[in-house]
Amino acid sequence: MRDLGAGFSYLIKGQRWVARHGRWFGFGLIPGLITLVVYAGALIGLGYGADDLVAWATPFADDWSSPWLGLLRTTLTVLVFALGLFLAVITFTAVTLLVGQPFYESLSEEVDRTEGGEVPESGLPLWRELWISARDSIRILVRVTLYAVLLFALGFVPVVGQTVVPVIGFCVTGYFLAEELTAVALQRRGMVLADRLVLLRGRRMLILGFGVPLGLAFLVPFVAVFLMPGAVAGATLLARDLVVPPADDEDGHEDASPSPYSVNTD
Repeated sequence: MRDLGAGFSYLIKGQRWVARHGRWFGFGLIPGLITLVVYAGALIGLGYGADDLVAWATPFADDWSSPWLGLLRTTLTVLVFALGLFLAVITFTAVTLLVGQPFYESLSEEVDRTEGGEVPESGLPLWRELWISARDSIRILVRVTLYAVLLFALGFVPVVGQTVVPVIGFCVTGYFLAEELTAVALQRRGMVLADRLVLLRGRRMLILGFGVPLGLAFLVPFVAVFLMPGAVAGATLLARDLVVPPADDEDGHEDASPSPYSVNTD
């Protein structure tokens, strides 16, 4: 439980960092505003068309008597929109990070710079960074989609579908939000997706403490845009404390390791 509180504290620290560095806050708003316009249009379209989509998908119920026809299609319409909203929350971060790769890379580097110590740089050209981010985001999206389909199906289970499933859904949302956000700083530290997932699994409660409140906040219109710069800053602070530079050996030389950083699982 202590890790949950510690994870939330990184979210607060990130917001405080951008509050002290107003120029970087404004700089970090640009990608989120672009993505918000696109997603708002998509969700509005889904809101208007979800009932027609459900009616098209359930022709077998056309002859059902009232109230069963209305109950079935209303429930499915709500679930379809909820699924769309769930995927929007998950993919919003990935798409915003992809659109804002140069912005957030610079912001993350500035956080490292102001906090002291090494300021890692990937050394890769922009097109290569964009390709890696897009590839990893697709891999994460596949995982999230599998969870979404499973949770969607479990949503029909009485009681459990209305209580336990939403809680699990927010945990899944928060976990992968945290993965996407910490990826900005961890990729600069030479960590590939597989290594990042191992790192985060070692501190699940810490990651959930950071990601779940953020995922809940992202459900409020426009909040995601204004929280994103601070979320990137907080994720960078979190990443700094999750990885530990390799220690020198007794002869004063760096201890050889296959990755540039070792995982802190304390």
